[in-house]
Amino acid sequence: MSNISKKIILNQLEYPVKVLLAWGEAIDGKNEFRDFLMKSPYKELGIFCFALLNDRKSRKWLLENNYGHLLATIEGVEGKDSALIWLKKNGFDLLFHFARSADSWKDSQRWLKKKDKLLYAISLKIEYVKDEIELKNEDPSQNKPLVLLVNE
Repeated sequence: MSNISKKIILNQLEYPVKVLLAWGEAIDGKNEFRDFLMKSPYKELGIFCFALLNDRKSRKWLLENNYGHLLATIEGVEGKDSALIWLKKNGFDLLFHFARSADSWKDSQRWLKKKDKLLYAISLKIEYVKDEIELKNEDPSQNKPLVLLVNE
């Protein structure tokens, strides 16, 4: 066995504000924004939305297309220490705090709010989506439609 490490090239993550706003809306479940991202030069942000919802093909796409740092961010949101350590070790401080903020870490929420209010707001959207997924997984009755009885 050799101990040769493979150097991975990661794509830059620099986006116009309007693209980040669209990403936030896509994370919120607005499919027209996700579809816009999927057809744009920022396809990785659309893929991120699917990966956030545990789509394996999307997670694999992020890794194979040099967006491993976005995948590590998602795994950090999910509370995986190894992903958070990797982000920190590789100098992705913003993504580290973004992931932790979305995972309800108050210190990272305060840090991110000071550094980047827009990413802070997006992290709160991810936190909400993640919490909704966890609720549905914990309580099968959450998958049933709500029926309201109205007295006439």
